[in-house]
Amino acid sequence: MNSSNADLTTILNRILDTAADNLRIAKILTMLGLDPNNVTYDAIFNRLLEVALSQITLANMFALLGSIFFVVTLLTRTMVPLRIANMISNIFFVAFGALASDIKTFLLYLLLVPINAIRLYQMQRLVKKARDATKGDKSMEWLKPFMTERKFRKGSKLFKKGDVANEMFLTITGKFRVMEFNIDLPPGSLMGELGFLTPNNKRTATIECVEDGQVLSIEYDKLLEIYFQNPEFGYYFLILTSQRLLENNAKLEATVAELKAASAAANRP
Repeated sequence: MNSSNADLTTILNRILDTAADNLRIAKILTMLGLDPNNVTYDAIFNRLLEVALSQITLANMFALLGSIFFVVTLLTRTMVPLRIANMISNIFFVAFGALASDIKTFLLYLLLVPINAIRLYQMQRLVKKARDATKGDKSMEWLKPFMTERKFRKGSKLFKKGDVANEMFLTITGKFRVMEFNIDLPPGSLMGELGFLTPNNKRTATIECVEDGQVLSIEYDKLLEIYFQNPEFGYYFLILTSQRLLENNAKLEATVAELKAASAAANRP
C-alpha cells in the first residue's frame, strides 16, 4: 500500500517538474528564438513581429475575416442581419479551407452557406407576405411553413369563449362557424388570433366545426419566437391583426344597426 503511494507521489512530482520546466521563462524565450541572456523590449517586439508577418497568408486573412463576421453574429440581436453575417463568415471560411487544403473546414462551411441562405430567404419572404397582407392581401397562408396540420370532425369545437388560448388556426378545408355571431368561416380564414393579443389570453368567441375540415395551427410561443427573431414581421402581424379586429367590429356594428332597424320597423303602428 505504501509502495503504491510512493509510486504515485513520484509520478506526480515528475509531472510537476516537467510542467515547471516547460513553463520556465528561459525555455519560452528560447522557443521564441530569443537569447535568454540578452532580452530587450526591441528584441521581443521584433521577434513577435516576425512571427506575425510569417503567418500573414491569404488563407489566414480569410480565416481572420471569417472569425470577425462570426463574432458579429454573436452580437447581432435580430435574425436577418445575423443570417447575412453568418453567410459572409461561412464564405470566408470556405475560402480558407480551400486555400489551406483543409477539407473538413471547407466541407463544413460549404454546407452551412445554403442552409443560411434558405433560412434568410424564408424570413424575408415571411416579412414580404406580412407587408403585402397589410396592403390588402389578408391571406395568412404565408405562415404555413411554421404551422402544424390538424383535423376536426363535424360537431367538435375548436375552442369556447373564455377558454385559455395558446394557439391560432388557419382553415384549409371544411366549414367552421363563429357561434356568437352565426358567421361561417371559409377556407383561408384565420381563427384565434385575438387570443394572442388579449391580456389574459382568453378566447373571445366559440368556434365549432359544422363540416369535417382541416386546419393548420401555430402556438403563440412560436409566434413570439418569430416576432423576436424579426421585429419587422411582428410589426406587420400586429397591423394585420388590428385590421381584422376593426373589420369584426364593423360587422358587429352593422349587425346591431340591422337589429335596431328591424325592431323599429316592428314597433311601427
